[in-house]
Amino acid sequence: MTTADTRTGRCPVIHGSGDDYGYEPFQMKDPFPAYARLRDEAPVVFDERIGYYVVTRYDEIKAIFADHQTFSSENTAAPVRPYGPPAKQIMLDGGFSVYSGLSSRQAPEHTRIRAAVQKGFTPRRLRLLEPPIRERVTELLDRMLEAPDARGEVVRAIAYDLPTETILKLIGVDPAMVPTFKRWSDSRAAITWGDLDDQQQIVHAHNLVDYWQECQNVVARYKEEPGENLTSDLLRAQAEGDPITDHEIASVLYSLLFAGHETTTTLIANTLRVLLPNRQQWAGLVADPSGIPAAVEEVLRYSGSIVAWRRRATIETEIGGVSIPKGADILLVMGSANRDPSRFDHADDFDVARPNVREHLSFGFGIHTCIGAPLARMQVKIVLEELVRRVPQLRAVDPESVEFRENLSFRVPTAVPVAWNEA
Repeated sequence: MTTADTRTGRCPVIHGSGDDYGYEPFQMKDPFPAYARLRDEAPVVFDERIGYYVVTRYDEIKAIFADHQTFSSENTAAPVRPYGPPAKQIMLDGGFSVYSGLSSRQAPEHTRIRAAVQKGFTPRRLRLLEPPIRERVTELLDRMLEAPDARGEVVRAIAYDLPTETILKLIGVDPAMVPTFKRWSDSRAAITWGDLDDQQQIVHAHNLVDYWQECQNVVARYKEEPGENLTSDLLRAQAEGDPITDHEIASVLYSLLFAGHETTTTLIANTLRVLLPNRQQWAGLVADPSGIPAAVEEVLRYSGSIVAWRRRATIETEIGGVSIPKGADILLVMGSANRDPSRFDHADDFDVARPNVREHLSFGFGIHTCIGAPLARMQVKIVLEELVRRVPQLRAVDPESVEFRENLSFRVPTAVPVAWNEA
């Protein structure tokens, strides 16, 4: 595949490495200036620190997502830093055999499994989830507003529990296990997309073994006693002839029990971190909440939970005029694509009225587009609806000081302080 340089009509060449442009793959405090330099000067560049071709322009990234035959997703869930011998042994001894739910699978296997999973994400099921989600948001908000100093922290108060409880209920797991699944999910993020040495991987390897074993236990439990949840839906589909195995169902749970809440927790946090300092736009939503869905899309574009995703070249090819060898690993920096001025006017400005905001790539594109995107959007929409209704005076506290976890793909704020008293 060859993608032309739409700005100049010329094919760009690789200049040095990502660090020549201020790009630090695992640093998420403010990566956007480095993204801009890469887009302008080296839109396709090999970074030997991580072993990936880093791609930063919108057109190239969207084209790669669309071409799943040339650019495989097989490396999506592979560890950025390979498992060391201790972690490998722990996982071998623990029977860790999960491959992927959907993100790393290829057609036709991906198509077959996604068709079964999609039956659990019907509009009807989402409608059934909306009332309990709103009720839970109300409970969490009540608890936050009880703070005597009229100050709180959004991640712990709302964003931490809500998406995890939602996905656990969807799958059929006791919501009391939220802390356990959060711990397991933190380990999966750290060992898969983090920069850990062999010793640091050990605790996370143990957690992943426990995580996988619980996913298998959930499948076994509902095979014996079906219920009203996604796991039972998949098992019923299996019994009715869908060619999906118990191992594949457990793998789907393994993926959903991470992807189904971690990115939504981050999206809720980023929504308030970005929106609250923009007082005029916040006031506009207070006056007219019908603008909330568009505001959520603009947060996804401007400060999405996932800023980079991975692909692997299945053949020798080209990206933006740069030769890519067969088997090369590629990092698609959606956080850069979403601010590409060739696609979005005034791309570095936050604008809830942006007309083409849904062209963002935060949920991917093509056959691997995020299957849980409607559920994520619904949860953030409900949180905002309740906040603008009940706490219109809500404001951010020192938003510039917010810190982010180190990670290759996920831009996760560690805390988002807020207040609802007089400034």
